Amino acid sequence: MRIALFVTCLADTMFPQAATATVRLLERLGHEVVFPPDQTCCGQMHINTGYPSDAVPLVRRHVRVFDPYDVIVAPSGSCVGAVRHQHATVARRAGDASLTSRAESVAARTYELSELLVDVLGVTDVGAYFPHRVTYHPTCHSLRMLRVGDRPPTLLRAVRGLDLVELPAQEQCCGFGGTFAVKNAETSTAMLADKMRHVLSTGADVCTASDASCLLHIGGGLSRLRTGVRTVHLAEILASTEHEPAVRG
Repeated sequence: MRIALFVTCLADTMFPQAATATVRLLERLGHEVVFPPDQTCCGQMHINTGYPSDAVPLVRRHVRVFDPYDVIVAPSGSCVGAVRHQHATVARRAGDASLTSRAESVAARTYELSELLVDVLGVTDVGAYFPHRVTYHPTCHSLRMLRVGDRPPTLLRAVRGLDLVELPAQEQCCGFGGTFAVKNAETSTAMLADKMRHVLSTGADVCTASDASCLLHIGGGLSRLRTGVRTVHLAEILASTEHEPAVRG
């Protein structure tokens, strides 16, 4: 299958390892991954902060760039959520019927990584090896907008060497929420403290999720406290093998 990679801004600038892991994983499974070089921000930040009109050019560009592809994947629940649940609405409110139709078409072909693997490719065991104790944080957009459900845990349970431990109160937000963490720093920090307490209670070596933004928030807190717990994107774990491990040492 030929699959277009929607890399997302945060992965491109701060978590490139999640993007390269997505490519490595899908190529290992026998698929061709292409990277449309003209892609930019999907506009989620603009929409969520109340500037939908500023997002219209970004939606138009996203549709133009990805419309030629039958399948699109992103290692981000929040960005896929924006494409699937916001793009067509933004175009409709702008009065652009053609863009609305095309945005709906692109949205129907866009998947978060675990959705693509389980629902489209029919794979639950990707041949990964990751000998660590891991807990999984279901990010808000993955949990509530995309409803990925048990797809990520199902994939993690099939990873050889991995000990998956359930995260207490896993449905609670980590406190990032994009600009929420900036505009409501004290509340965000309190929510992060709760999330870190639950992560540490599991005794896990690694906390994983499908959104780099949440991992950035949680990982920053865990690092500042010198807990020794690392955050690793789901794609990195699924791409990890004996010969090319995601976490060394």
